Amino acid sequence: MFEKLFSRNKTEDDGVSQESDIRLAVAALLVEAARADDHYEESEKSLIDGALAATFDLSINDAEALRADGETAQQDALDIQRFTRVAKQLNPEEKVAFVEQLWEIALSDAIRDPYEDALIRRICGLIYLEDRESGAARARVAARLEQR
Repeated sequence: MFEKLFSRNKTEDDGVSQESDIRLAVAALLVEAARADDHYEESEKSLIDGALAATFDLSINDAEALRADGETAQQDALDIQRFTRVAKQLNPEEKVAFVEQLWEIALSDAIRDPYEDALIRRICGLIYLEDRESGAARARVAARLEQR
């Protein structure tokens, strides 16, 4: 999903830094979504690991390490804007795919929590994704989860 973003932001001098920043920002926002309802479960950690592994083509061990770094970054951050600044650069399709990952984590416990809803709405506003697009992403995720 983020390969295009990597290629847009990579330069010979700072490619590793840009890629690391993007990965860390995504991990931190996924952790933020999982922690929004004050219940951060192993099942949510596994979802984050899977999302990170698939998105960035990582081994599960590397995805777990990235999640751990994201947990630290999220915990130490004063707000989410430093992370959403990176996501704001995504193209519309990448933004929708990212918001679907957020909704999958938020809805994984089958409970629609108002704090999770508010967080995802805030993230969508900060990355310039319209409410209707977020709602459609939520509906797609909910339908997928019902089929499981």
